[in-house]
Amino acid sequence: MTTADHDGPAAGRVDVHHHFTAPAWLDWAEERGIVSREKLPWWTRWDLDAALELMDKAGIGTSVMTVAMLGRFRDRAERRESARVALRAAAEVVAEHPARFAFFTPVFLDDLELSRWSIEYGLDELGAVGVSTRTSMDGVYLGDAAHDRLLAELNERSAVVSTHPMDVPAGKGGSGGAGLPGMPPFVCDFLVDTTRAAVNLIKGGVLDRYPDLTFVLPHGGGFLPYMADRLELLGGHLTPAIEPGRVRDHLHRFCYDTAGPMSPSATPTLLTTVDPGRILFGTDWPPTPAHVVAGVTVPALDNDPALTEGQLRGINRENALRLLPALAG
Repeated sequence: MTTADHDGPAAGRVDVHHHFTAPAWLDWAEERGIVSREKLPWWTRWDLDAALELMDKAGIGTSVMTVAMLGRFRDRAERRESARVALRAAAEVVAEHPARFAFFTPVFLDDLELSRWSIEYGLDELGAVGVSTRTSMDGVYLGDAAHDRLLAELNERSAVVSTHPMDVPAGKGGSGGAGLPGMPPFVCDFLVDTTRAAVNLIKGGVLDRYPDLTFVLPHGGGFLPYMADRLELLGGHLTPAIEPGRVRDHLHRFCYDTAGPMSPSATPTLLTTVDPGRILFGTDWPPTPAHVVAGVTVPALDNDPALTEGQLRGINRENALRLLPALAG
């Protein structure tokens, strides 16, 4: 089957958690000695035909790509060129398959000027549907006072902010903790990093100060829904203290994707704790392999006894279209 066979209108699930490492970016980075393909993990070998094949098997109409760039960069100009190459590649995929793909443009918690450029280039010029960011950078968590200027600019645009962890949790100023020996960070530590970022956003009253922002927390919100009552009860011990009402308010204003998988073990807690209308379908492909997405996570979600038919329709598509109305076009 050729890629052209996939070009019709898409009315299936909307996947808000699709990692995109552009082949063109890998070419660019290898030429400059920034990365070596052979040393990168398997999930960096993004392929259009493989993406469309997985989407068709899993009933995914549209995937919203998070644009990945790996490696360390010496200066802002090189980092900006890296982002330009990756974003241009994402926009080309969307141009060729407008019903099947969209993308988030990245913002960088450690470089607000580069973030401003990415917002203007990605959102204004290339048509990104929102922004993506790491939950922490060098131990500084999303929502830190250093991010206020960036969050204010995104708030003016009523931006959707897709978040994702990358590091083993560490204290402010650190670059990653040791983790548990023998356990990759994506098994548990990523969920801790997401939870810490969410608590930091709550603690700082970010959604009160920037009410037009929407944050999407991956992997069902990490551990946040599970420990929400604990945070309400013990929030007074934080500095500054968190009032119980703010915890509950923010819980219902975040969005949560189902990558992980969520069903069936986490669903009852999530449905009890958050607004079901803010739960979104996510695969975490290709780090989560295609056979797991199509053979395990999707059937588990579709047959989850805790979900009503209406809630499942919302999770699979309708909630995402409300959040990202450009996808309906």
